[in-house]
Amino acid sequence: MSHQIATLAERKPAKKGTQTAHRVRRAALKLFARQGYAAVSMRQIATEVGVQPGALYNHFSTKQEILKDLMLSHMRDLLEAWQEHAANTDRPSDPLEAFVTFHIRHHLQRTEEVFISYMELRNLESQNFSEVEVERRRYEAILTAILEDGVKRGVYRIKETRVATRAIIAMLTGIPTWYRESGMLSAEQIEAIYLDMVHGSVSAMPLSPARKNR
Repeated sequence: MSHQIATLAERKPAKKGTQTAHRVRRAALKLFARQGYAAVSMRQIATEVGVQPGALYNHFSTKQEILKDLMLSHMRDLLEAWQEHAANTDRPSDPLEAFVTFHIRHHLQRTEEVFISYMELRNLESQNFSEVEVERRRYEAILTAILEDGVKRGVYRIKETRVATRAIIAMLTGIPTWYRESGMLSAEQIEAIYLDMVHGSVSAMPLSPARKNR
């Protein structure tokens, strides 16, 4: 019995610590998105969480570590969400449409994470940038494979699929920076517009003489 009590006692701090670390992440995400990474101090994050600054160092040794954690978490959540989506969805007749609509919907629900993950890359130290870049390349590889398959089937005409991948992802990821639910267009309408632009940019249909001469 005493052993059981001791075991339970050991588990409680771990659970509390996990909860505090989660609160630190949420507070840092909010502050970084609002003020920018460079302008936020560890003291400000601690105040937002409601703890003493020293308590943060039980979970993150530096502000840079928090930034890396936020970016890696965003990319891993994105990859897991795609894998779950792909596993629970019938094979689409248009894989590019499936990717585009997934990407838009996932990112519109995570505007702060998107802002941090793409706008604050410049503030990552070299080693941390490399770790995040590995996850970004894993996600890009999904779209590149879709485009390469389309090229082989004659559906798409693309000279450099990896360049096209980055261009498409950059275009889609920019939506959360300006889209608002209160705007004139619904999310579904935005999806349709962007899907049309993506398809148009990779289409194997030859350009008309008029467009070639522009």
